[in-house]
Amino acid sequence: MVEIRVLVLAIDRDDDFGKKAGVKGPVIGREVCIDAALKLSLADPEDSDANVVYAAVKLADELKEKGEFDEVEVAIITGHPKVGLKSDMELARQLEEVLKVFPADGVIPVTDGAEDEQIFPIITSRVPIITSHRVVVKQSPGIETTWYIIVKYLKEILSDPEVARVVFGIPGLMALLYGIAKLVGVWYPESEKIVSTVIWGTVLLIIGGIFFAKGFNFSLGSVVSSLRKAVVEQFVVVLSFVAGILIIISGAINAYLNLESYSLKLIGSYPGTSLLATLIYLNALSASIALGIAVMMAGRVIQAYLKRDHHIWYYASALLMTPALWVTIDLTTRYALAILTISDIDVFQKLLFAIFDVALAVVIGVYLRGKVRGWVKVETGGSDTKIRTKA
Repeated sequence: MVEIRVLVLAIDRDDDFGKKAGVKGPVIGREVCIDAALKLSLADPEDSDANVVYAAVKLADELKEKGEFDEVEVAIITGHPKVGLKSDMELARQLEEVLKVFPADGVIPVTDGAEDEQIFPIITSRVPIITSHRVVVKQSPGIETTWYIIVKYLKEILSDPEVARVVFGIPGLMALLYGIAKLVGVWYPESEKIVSTVIWGTVLLIIGGIFFAKGFNFSLGSVVSSLRKAVVEQFVVVLSFVAGILIIISGAINAYLNLESYSLKLIGSYPGTSLLATLIYLNALSASIALGIAVMMAGRVIQAYLKRDHHIWYYASALLMTPALWVTIDLTTRYALAILTISDIDVFQKLLFAIFDVALAVVIGVYLRGKVRGWVKVETGGSDTKIRTKA
């Protein structure tokens, strides 16, 4: 028999005993340690710290039975929920209290993992560690339990159509498209790389679209509903908007295809830099932009007239200002290209035209505003359209 006093020390670094069972450390003695472990087991049957204490008590009983040491005691020290400096200082303080009650010559720490073992340097600074004991809680039966958990979560995923579409739909789409790419590669080896790139681009586009829609609470149903409502309630506006966009797009394509010939006509040479090409392109596009916006505003005017909306004066003024917009784009791009100066008579005439156009639009707008004072005011807000009679 070795004539030394041995302390079997159960360590709870994150203070589960205090948080869950209301047990304050340190706990010294066999019976009180068992009582503390029982309280924690009842509070949280899945907590492994209770098993650590049971293992410490069992080890102390075995050492006493063998009679290898002069005296054996078991104790529990608890740390703090904030694991780190605060918990380690608390463990050191409680260890000092235990050693005052039972001045051990050696310690056998009992833990359930590497986290609790990080305080071993604190223990060795006060008393030698004879050996250590780690408790590994057995799961019975482990494989069956794991399989049950997997099946349970799969059932939950399958029961929710939205989650199932993301969890199974996206990987399924990727596998499907990848299989198509491989089959196309077998039949047409020379196009395998192109097809693969297109398919992966499509997959990324779909995934990005799903994430975007989820992130901004954006649904296809709400978009379709809004479009249907817009078409029904403001058909003329929608029609004119589509027509205006088509005019601008067709003008943009035409300007791009005829950029070189337009450049020869405008500056007498091909555009030498990307900046010159951009300015020439904007100048060529100016008429299409003004015409497209004019068509959109004309639709607004017609819609307001049909519904007797008093905002017609505002839309009519905007429609009349579109020639001034065209003149502004044309003059600014030409001036940037250094093919005219402000002192040119042509520039002066166009500036006067633009100013006259804006003034005329304002005067007509003011005149119409007085004429339509008795019309109704249409306010669109949310999903309802409110109509108020102007006083």
